Amino acid sequence: MDEASNTTPMIRIEVQRDEQAISAVLEAAFPTHAESELVSELRQNWNLSISLVAEIDEAIVGHVAFSPAFIDGAAPGMGLAPMAVLPEFQRRGVGTLLANEGLKFAENAAIPFVIVLGDPEYYRRFGFRPAADWNIEGEFGGGPAFQLIEFVSGSVPTDGGLARYSKEFRKFG
Repeated sequence: MDEASNTTPMIRIEVQRDEQAISAVLEAAFPTHAESELVSELRQNWNLSISLVAEIDEAIVGHVAFSPAFIDGAAPGMGLAPMAVLPEFQRRGVGTLLANEGLKFAENAAIPFVIVLGDPEYYRRFGFRPAADWNIEGEFGGGPAFQLIEFVSGSVPTDGGLARYSKEFRKFG
């Protein structure tokens, strides 16, 4: 994956000793501390439903978080956010591995849907479609960047509704 190593990252569930390294990845990948603080709050409030790390040579180089998400008239699902990879490991497939593993966890757990606010071209590869296909809007807007993948057919109402992330997201908007 990096120039010193052709090692494929190992994707695993976060453990307590990873918290500081996860914060470092988030702070390196994003322009502010907001994502790091968001993940800390999700963790403190027991709303970090799936938290995976990508590890190369015993160093954490990426992280993805899934937390509760809600759509009016539907059973609870999950939101994918944030996902981060250290800048020197970006564009090398680490994020793809993290997203794929997290989505497999969600699907195997019979989570009805996952929402994401991100680049439509990037997330389409995982099966995400515009939430507008279901007449669903995101609480933070997003237009075509607000997307959804439905794992349980018919679980997302098609007559419209508002999708919301867990309460911690409102603090960081």
